[in-house]
Amino acid sequence: MVRVRFAPSPTGQLHIGGARTALFNYLFAKKHNGKFILRIEDTDLERSREEWAEGIMKSLKWLGIEWDEGPDVGGDFGPYFQSQRKEIYLEYIKKLLEEGKAYYCFCTQEEIEREREISRQQKIPYKYSKKCRNISLEEAKKRIENGEKAVVRIKAPVEGTTVVHDIIRGDVEFSNDQLDDFIILKSDGNPTYNFVCVIDDYLMKISHVIRAEEHLSNTPKQLIIYEALNIQPPQFAHVPMILAPDRSKLSKRHGATSVEEFFENGYLKEAIVNYLLLLGWSPGEDRTIISLEEAIQKFELEKVSKNAAIYDINKLTWINGYYLKETDLDDLYERMKYFYSKKGIDISSFDKEYVKSVLKLVREKVKTLVEVVSASTYFFDPNYEYEQKGVEKYFTADNLKCLQLLLGDLKNVQPFSAEEIEKLVRSKAEEFNTKAANLIHTIRMCISGRTVTPGLFEMMEVLGKDEVINRIEKTLKIFA
Repeated sequence: MVRVRFAPSPTGQLHIGGARTALFNYLFAKKHNGKFILRIEDTDLERSREEWAEGIMKSLKWLGIEWDEGPDVGGDFGPYFQSQRKEIYLEYIKKLLEEGKAYYCFCTQEEIEREREISRQQKIPYKYSKKCRNISLEEAKKRIENGEKAVVRIKAPVEGTTVVHDIIRGDVEFSNDQLDDFIILKSDGNPTYNFVCVIDDYLMKISHVIRAEEHLSNTPKQLIIYEALNIQPPQFAHVPMILAPDRSKLSKRHGATSVEEFFENGYLKEAIVNYLLLLGWSPGEDRTIISLEEAIQKFELEKVSKNAAIYDINKLTWINGYYLKETDLDDLYERMKYFYSKKGIDISSFDKEYVKSVLKLVREKVKTLVEVVSASTYFFDPNYEYEQKGVEKYFTADNLKCLQLLLGDLKNVQPFSAEEIEKLVRSKAEEFNTKAANLIHTIRMCISGRTVTPGLFEMMEVLGKDEVINRIEKTLKIFA
């Protein structure tokens, strides 16, 4: 059975790269009727935080990436926090020590630093000298009993090559003479990442390890551990990095980089998932829009690109605008409650159909949920300020006089629809011997305080006759 895992470290918010890795794992599992496992790699005790783990899980669930086994849902291979599995790891380290495949190293930090300095002077990559490799286990235990501190190192091969068979990249060879007798247990008694990763993947019966390209360099070390334990490694697939537009490492200076930030900036989960799908994989046919359900059917690891994916916020924003226009209005209404509340507006205190008509009108010209709010606050609060440039340009004596004359006819429009309102305004502009644009821009400023809004006549229909009249009369009292 296909069993894959996403194993984030809870040291921060869920990064877009991590979300993409989780998504690819999820797609592969669902495509093959397999299992998707969430494992929290919290062995970095100094940086790991419980709230970060909770935030990562919350972000994944918001995106619709649900796991079959994990910290909150359980499973047959738990616990799913690495910090709760230490005794398991120590048993395997004990096994390697007893079989002579690993050894205690008593070299101090000062000794290691002297070795490093020699390597620097010789301008060669540093490798541990293997000074302690031949200390017997019996002697090592006595030294530890006497209070000496030690790490545990694995005996890495010194000849030949270690080959990573990668589904995406093909065979990648690493020369063993470049590998070190690397540490698998630190002097504080905590096992290292490469070791716990192997043990967990083995015990959780992971069939495919799908992870970011930067982990490729860890893979030969992990294969050495698999070999030492005489266990079968999973299949590997390393997905391409996500780079900034200038091909540098993606960072905060390039804008939002975490799922939580994208949510706060008003991006829809459907748009984010759709965009993540395109970062290193393509549905073909030059398509940009693809649903999660369709992606499950089409996804193949062999079609994931080897080349770095380039982060393009403009493309994501365009995709978001597409989904914003396609979202069911009842669904959009529920999503918008949070974003309006941040501006002090409780849309549940308004008639729901009115709010939905506002959303339907406004979403045509914006790309994010935050922009929906910015473009529509005047629909819910009549105490708006007037843009100064609009006041100076449109609140002229002639325009306000024409508006005063129009007001009486506006009160009699039946029905108060965009079509009927437009007919009246254009006919009156002709009667007043003025441009229709003069009336249109002046009315817009009166009822919104803005120079740019959705279509004026549609906006007036949504606001309703009484509200439009009240706003015009209020404005005329101030400026006429």
